[in-house]
Amino acid sequence: MNKSSIQCFLFILLTIIVTIIPRSNAQGEVEDETEFSYERNHETGPEKWGKLKPEWHMCGKGDMQSPIDLRNRRVRIVSHLGRLTRNYKPSNATLRNRGHDMMVRFEEGSSIIEINNVEYQLGQLHWHSPSEHTIDGKKFALELHMVHQSSNGSLAVITVLYNIGRADPFLRMLEKKLSETTDPNEERNIGMIDPRDIKFGRNKYYRYIGSLTIPPCTQNVIWTIVKEVKTVSRDQVKLLRVAVHDHSNTNARPVQATNMRVVKFNRPKYS
Repeated sequence: MNKSSIQCFLFILLTIIVTIIPRSNAQGEVEDETEFSYERNHETGPEKWGKLKPEWHMCGKGDMQSPIDLRNRRVRIVSHLGRLTRNYKPSNATLRNRGHDMMVRFEEGSSIIEINNVEYQLGQLHWHSPSEHTIDGKKFALELHMVHQSSNGSLAVITVLYNIGRADPFLRMLEKKLSETTDPNEERNIGMIDPRDIKFGRNKYYRYIGSLTIPPCTQNVIWTIVKEVKTVSRDQVKLLRVAVHDHSNTNARPVQATNMRVVKFNRPKYS
């Protein structure tokens, strides 16, 4: 085989590889969500995710999948996990309509959270409605996922739950941009965003090992679900759903089996 033939072969091979690799962001989630849906009993619904693509097999076969129901009578109460230590800073950000959710992506290196003495960088955040995680079977109006990644590629998600009530101040700042970003895969710069404007309690929280809640459902993700439930207005929840135009009234994956996993609840001794 001459040099020209080898170059042609390598080009074809590279094209095939690029074609079959799912489009994912730095945190491993598929960004082109047109190939799956949240419609129950549908050919692309949650029950079928694991069969839609070979690389999504964990969605159907994984034994550490998320979300789960956090049953208080089964959690292990501990006090040694410590206060959530975060060092967030304002960062240039973009807003992306991913087809089934709205995502805010941050520039790398500006915001850090520390878990088990490991630093995780905040890469993006997005919302699910209603909530994906439940507490003693109760669903909430909205769930925020703040997705972080360590230098070795490990993932950690900080989760905040919301009931209907007063408008959320962080979402209020984004309302105009959300209403303007209505086309699937549309992305626009939204300037400097300060993740410190997302207020949440850092002493009491649930902790367990799970997975991403959208394909490819990658496992060994550290989940931290904040105990303090915040509030969001009905209009804000509606805006997050209307903006994506996906003909669905939900983007929440059904609760998965807990199996033999231990769910810890961090509660300081003084509380």
